[in-house]
Amino acid sequence: MRVFVTGATGFIGSALVPELISAGHQVVGLARSDSAAAALAARGAQAQRGALDNLESLRAGAAESDGVVHLAFIHDFSQYQAAAHTDLRAIETLGAALGGSDRPLVIASGMLGLAAGWVATEQDAPVLAANPRVASAQATLALASHGVRSGVVRLAPTVHGEGDPGFIAALVGIARAKGVSGYIGDGGNCWPAVHRLDAARLFRLALEQAPAGSILHGVAEEGVPIREIAEVIGRHLSLPVVSVPSAAAGEHFGWLAPFLAADLLASSALTRERLGWQPAQPGLIEDLEQGHYFLNPS
Repeated sequence: MRVFVTGATGFIGSALVPELISAGHQVVGLARSDSAAAALAARGAQAQRGALDNLESLRAGAAESDGVVHLAFIHDFSQYQAAAHTDLRAIETLGAALGGSDRPLVIASGMLGLAAGWVATEQDAPVLAANPRVASAQATLALASHGVRSGVVRLAPTVHGEGDPGFIAALVGIARAKGVSGYIGDGGNCWPAVHRLDAARLFRLALEQAPAGSILHGVAEEGVPIREIAEVIGRHLSLPVVSVPSAAAGEHFGWLAPFLAADLLASSALTRERLGWQPAQPGLIEDLEQGHYFLNPS
């Protein structure tokens, strides 16, 4: 299968490319720069020059493919609504290029907006107002009625592993800057987690097998308490571990505060049953204990 991948040089994409190639697929990755194109070539993939807001490059990449995995997103939380709109336009363009062909389009989504208080499953619907990206997921699922084998992988908020640029890396950076490793309130709220290599394998299986209109959960651990995460960070950085009152969370954690306050448990039981996906990589705490999150102060 010739697979067009957006975000192919990103944290998950750089794991997905070799995953796809080792399974016998040909990969074409969207590349915004010469360095991105070179990185793809080094991994045995081809490059399609363009960007998320270059709709013609997306259309061409999808039209010439046997399937698409859409991982790219502009992670600028100061312009989140605009980034979500760009994402929606990209998905609409990819879907139009694949329409009527029964070719797969699998996108990355998130779990923000799923209700707290119970273990969320693939059958639970998020509240649209809670996350602008929900519109992208809805648009993807709607493509199932237009001849696209569409699927949405809702990723755990913590996708971890070496080179992680996300929430855990940000939390480590804040601990270094503040001189304490903090959590909000009693720290009993939880984040689901998945290792990036397990996530990459899930995207490959979804591309190959998932029926049209599938919602899948990229979750290896249903919930890891935030306080446990803070304790490991504090131990590795030799910093005190402290509770930050909710009223002071915004000042202490900045943009991360609302995410860090979230409390969510999520299951991937249906995903595992449907696709035979079995996470095999270290869990979040074990991964933190390996120490790579603490090697580079930057």
